[in-house]
Parts: sequence; C-alpha cells; structure tokens
Amino acid sequence: MARKNIDGVVVVGLGRFGRSLALELTKEGVEVLGVDSDPRVVRSLAGRLTHVVEADSTDLEAMRELGVAEFDRAVVGVGTNLEASILSASVVLELGVRHVWSKAISQSHARILDQIGVHHVVRPEHDMGKRVAHLVTGRMIEYIEFDDGYAFAKTRPPRALIGRSLAGFGVRQEYGVTIVGVKAAGEDFTYATPSTVLRDGAEIIVSGPKDKVERFSALGDEGGAGPRTERRTPRPTW
Repeated sequence: MARKNIDGVVVVGLGRFGRSLALELTKEGVEVLGVDSDPRVVRSLAGRLTHVVEADSTDLEAMRELGVAEFDRAVVGVGTNLEASILSASVVLELGVRHVWSKAISQSHARILDQIGVHHVVRPEHDMGKRVAHLVTGRMIEYIEFDDGYAFAKTRPPRALIGRSLAGFGVRQEYGVTIVGVKAAGEDFTYATPSTVLRDGAEIIVSGPKDKVERFSALGDEGGAGPRTERRTPRPTW
C-alpha cells in the first residue's frame, strides 16, 4: 500500500472558496494539489500552488491517476453545481482519503454530503452570515459558534465587573459563562484567573452556551446589573 501524504492537501474546485483556501494553505507552507475543470482557472493559479491540474473531479480514474488516493486530506470546494459537488466528494471518499471537508450551499446539500460519509461539511456563507449578524449588533468584537451550540466571543465586560478581581463574582454560576481571557488596553491577551482585575477599556474572551454568551455580551453594552451583591461567601469564577 502506498504511503499516505499526511502533509499535503487536495483542493477540488478552485472557485472563490477553493482558491482562497488553496492559496492560504500554500502561504502556510502546505503542499497543495489543486484540481479544477476550467483551464482558465488552472492557468491563473499556475506557479502559485504546489501543483494545479485541469481534470474532471467526478471521474474516478482521472482522480486516481492524479494521485489523490495518496493524500490524507482533501477539501471539495465545488459548491454551485450540486451534482458535481456530491460526485466529487464521493470520488475522493472512494479513493480512501481519510479526512474530507466539503462545501455545502444549503441545508439539504449539507445533509446529502453528510449521508455519503463526508467527515466535515462546511457552509461558509451561512456561517459567516451568522457571525457577522452577531458583530453587527455591536455587542461583540469577535464571535465563533460551534456545531453543538457552544460559542466563544470577544466582548466588553459589564460595567459592574470593572475595577475588581474576578474572584467572588461567580460569573459562571450567575451567567453560565466562563471568562477565559482578558486584554487590558494596550496589552496582549492573557489567561484569566480568579485574581485577574478587569480595568476600564478591557476586552474579554467569554465561552459557554451560545444563548448565555449572547446574553452576557449584551451586558457590556448596557452596563449590566452584575451579580447580586447579597452573597456572604465569595464564589469562584471557575
């Protein structure tokens, strides 16, 4: 059995998504085999990727001859042509590529890709739309949501938390989130600890269930009431 190329990546479909991905991987020093059926696209990327070839990615034998089976990772960036996307993903899987990502343009498209065995289905436009929606509200500076409803956000802390250490606030118990990082004005991000003091102008990284992260981030705009102050025994943040 031929040894797998565990360092390289096959990128099938070099439209906007595939092209951007392939160029970024190349910039990071990753060996990239780019495959597209459009000769103009192939010519435009000649010399910019490690290898770029014109081929029909739905043709099993053509892809086998290109050595796709020797790669450990592949990304199918074909999106608008659903038949080509599904067939290309099927070919890559049949050739034994162990880690396959594939772009989907709709929920039904994503479901079919999942059903044929694609390991990672991504919806770039959908995911970016959700992310930008959170940023447009002004509550968050950055936002990342995971499939299981868990999220990370970079935001401003509620006014009630400014000037005191995290110890005793009981942020997790009160809000159901964890402050994992803090960036003071003009400084780099550091891990948050119970002794961390939040200063005016600070930014924080918060993690937790999506809905709770959203509610907590909203307090940064509104000032927030902060945790109740009648507790006699401080409760740790972590």
